[in-house]
Amino acid sequence: MSYKAKITEMRNELRVMNKTIPEATAGFGVLSKAVKENGPLDVKQKEFIALGMAVVLRCEPCIMFHVEALMKAGGSREELGDVLAMAIQMGGGPGVMYAGHALACWDELEAAKA
Repeated sequence: MSYKAKITEMRNELRVMNKTIPEATAGFGVLSKAVKENGPLDVKQKEFIALGMAVVLRCEPCIMFHVEALMKAGGSREELGDVLAMAIQMGGGPGVMYAGHALACWDELEAAKA
C-alpha cells in the first residue's frame, strides 16, 4: 500500500475515533495547536523534532503525518536526511528501519506533487 493510501486510511480511522471520543480528541487537538503556535521554535523546527521522535518511537502513522506536515512547513529532503541521521543515532537499528519509511514517504509524496 502506498504512503498516500496509508495516510488516507489513517485519517479515516481517526475520523471514526473522533466521533467516538470527541472530548479526548478535541483536547489533543487543542494541545497540538497550542504547542505549534507558541514558543521560540517555528513550525518547521517543531515538525523536525516530532519526526525524529516518531522514528525513534517507531510510529509509522506519526512518521507519515509529520513528513506531510514538514513538507507543508517548507522542509527540504536534505534537512529531512539530517534529522533522520540524528534519529538513527538515537534509535539504533530500529531507527534505521523507520527512517527508511520516512524517506520513502517523502519521496512518494514529493513525486505525487510533480
